[in-house]
Amino acid sequence: MNIPPGIDRFPLQDGTCHYRVRIRIKGHKPVSKNFKSLTHAKRWKRVTEGQIEKGLYVSFSKADQYTVANALRRYRKEILPLKTNDGDNVARHIDRWEKELGHLKLSRLNQSVIAEARDRMLSEEIRPGILRSNSTVSRYLASLSHVLSTAVREWQWINENPCLKVRKPKSPPGRVRYLSREELSKIIDACKRSQNEDLCLIFLIALTTGARKSEILGLKGKDIDLENRVFLLFDTKNGDNRVLPMSDQVFEIMQHRSVEESGFIFPSPTDPNQPVCIRSAWELAVERAGLQDFRFHDIRHTTASYLTMDGTSTREVAEVLGHKSLQTTKRYSHLANAHKRKLVNRMEGLIREKS
Repeated sequence: MNIPPGIDRFPLQDGTCHYRVRIRIKGHKPVSKNFKSLTHAKRWKRVTEGQIEKGLYVSFSKADQYTVANALRRYRKEILPLKTNDGDNVARHIDRWEKELGHLKLSRLNQSVIAEARDRMLSEEIRPGILRSNSTVSRYLASLSHVLSTAVREWQWINENPCLKVRKPKSPPGRVRYLSREELSKIIDACKRSQNEDLCLIFLIALTTGARKSEILGLKGKDIDLENRVFLLFDTKNGDNRVLPMSDQVFEIMQHRSVEESGFIFPSPTDPNQPVCIRSAWELAVERAGLQDFRFHDIRHTTASYLTMDGTSTREVAEVLGHKSLQTTKRYSHLANAHKRKLVNRMEGLIREKS
């Protein structure tokens, strides 16, 4: 039997034997571990020596010392405050993972227990008859994965991130719900009749720029550049700065709007230090307009859809919406083809009339 240096064989009374691996590398504390299988002993020796050489090895005692809750709480304290976007959602995800897995030692955390928690989340009803979506559960997994990756890279509490081995639920194709010309007219009229005097302006900014609701409501006086007729977005969802051009109508309104540099353009009527909440006003406007299955975020889809049907390239639409990946924007490509088909059929009709 070929036993490499650094592995010792110890016969047992029952006729079997176990193997002790001893790793001694200059500048690093000696490491040892026992195995019942020579194959497993060799594999562990090879992997561990590589990790030590690269400075990636973490003693098992650390993973056994800290719990998942320890990692989540440290992440909440040190990393979460640095997240300028989506921090509230990540905080909610962390709360849920602490409830699910917080009691476990990091040494006991594996893909199996994470997958079980994933399946519990998928089977839960968030409202009567409505299960939590695959996309939402994927976001929960992404938040946990970042915590564990931080524990690997920065804290060296664990050697690997088990979340990377967990299958994410398959998400449905990207939603493309956009307003028809008739629906567009109805919702604009409903916004004008809203008790919230800012709702129509907010809608117009969303429609003409493709900006997200959080981006619009987060605008402050310092973000207005009337000279160049633009809004300036900093630290967007994708981490980039972006410029939103003002349409003529929006520019006309903003010229007569007085806003302090540090104040919100659309402040809450009860707390000027917070942006306005338009949820109730928006839902009432949608109801009055008779729209079915239409959310505020679908205004963004409407912008992209009309730009695409007008012949705007995928790259240009991605630039307007702030998409980092063209793959996200390509969901609208079929609209360009459908619009071109209508033009071709119209041309064919004209030819027939002439013949």
